[in-house]
Amino acid sequence: MTDQPPAGNELPYDSFLLVSFGGPEGPEDVMPFLENVLRGKNVPRERMLEVAEHYKTFGGVSPINDQNRELLDALKAEFAQNDVDLPIYWGNRNWNPLLPDVLQQMKADGRKRALAFFTSMFSSYSGCRQYRENIIDAQQQVGGGAPVVEKVRMGFNHPGFIDAVADGVKQSINELNSDASETTVLFTAHSIPMSMADNCDYVKQLKEACQLVADSAGVVDWKLVYQSRSGPPQQPWLEPDICDEIESMDSEKKIRHLVIVPIGFISDHMEVLYDLDDEAATLCNERGISMKRAATAGVHPSFVSMIRKLVQERLDGSVEKECVGGLGPWHDVCPQDCCTYTPRRPGPPSR
Repeated sequence: MTDQPPAGNELPYDSFLLVSFGGPEGPEDVMPFLENVLRGKNVPRERMLEVAEHYKTFGGVSPINDQNRELLDALKAEFAQNDVDLPIYWGNRNWNPLLPDVLQQMKADGRKRALAFFTSMFSSYSGCRQYRENIIDAQQQVGGGAPVVEKVRMGFNHPGFIDAVADGVKQSINELNSDASETTVLFTAHSIPMSMADNCDYVKQLKEACQLVADSAGVVDWKLVYQSRSGPPQQPWLEPDICDEIESMDSEKKIRHLVIVPIGFISDHMEVLYDLDDEAATLCNERGISMKRAATAGVHPSFVSMIRKLVQERLDGSVEKECVGGLGPWHDVCPQDCCTYTPRRPGPPSR
């Protein structure tokens, strides 16, 4: 499966689609939302109920929706200021506004071919290919006349993303009254099953982005860790877990100043608020570690500008594809075998 439009399709791009995860907007939404998220996945029901409690802690409202609305407003202003004449739409995988409904509206509005930005900066099945499958499913539900949707390239090594994250790191170091050379930094991203990680460039891209941010912020003591795993305990997922790593590092050599950087998330949604601002912060407080959690890219001007530039690359093939580091600009069209995932049946628990 690729993003490539049908052969001979020379229609101009006529719209922009922000594609995201979605989240509940009230207590009554929590369980239906989680059932959407976990349908067909090998996730213990106890874990679903545990996550439901996380949402209830915040009134059953995920912050991701309001953050997407802020991003949409910022993009509308950014597009207008830079003569990008594309109407903007927003569709989610798991909650309103759902992708089939949005594509139906786009069809009614006469939109034929859209450029999409996924709110995920790193390549994996759940962060890219699954969204593309969701779009195909939505197109099939809409039927004839559904708009073609093509995603912009991954921006994990775009200077706009790196600058936005590095600014958050620098600000956190300043708030700790520390120095970059004396601060421990843990970059964190959502853990995924090893069977998913083995078939994508998720870890490679994360390591590259972490190094680029660390270099920009002058950080020397850093490590990439993971959070928010949800699979059965006998299934291998990316490690180490952030809280396990904090305990291990602090036991080996006392941590004085710690900055946690949720580089795998573009906004402060539930995993950031609960796993980092609650669980990790509580652990650091118990161990006497001076900790700050760095801001996500959110609506940082450099990040918003990056999205606009990724769009302009596709509107005008002569526009330079900006990137930093050694991996070069990522592909515009996903290869057929990109980010595949076949869930493995978990074996017996290890002893």
